[in-house]
Amino acid sequence: MTWLILAGAIVAEVAATLSLKGSQTHPAFYVVVAVGYVVAFACLTLVLKRGLGLGVAYGIWGAGGVALTAVLSWLVFDEALTPVMIVGIALVIAGVLLVETGSSEPTP
Repeated sequence: MTWLILAGAIVAEVAATLSLKGSQTHPAFYVVVAVGYVVAFACLTLVLKRGLGLGVAYGIWGAGGVALTAVLSWLVFDEALTPVMIVGIALVIAGVLLVETGSSEPTP
């Protein structure tokens, strides 16, 4: 359940961030921005209360948000998604995976 809540935090944050772009022409999207960020932080708080480490939770939330926002910006707003950006996204995700696997050191 913790991972589903974290996924919800990512989706809410990405919806809010994408709505920032939409609010340039449709100010009503500011409501989605505000609600999305409140939901994202509330979900992130729940994840932390459930015991997921801050570094892991924030890393996954941040990396997932960056990756999803870049891809959806490309699909929805026709923004650039270059091969170099794709490599950068892959490196960010790899870094978060290393933080995740490193956070659970085996006990002797």
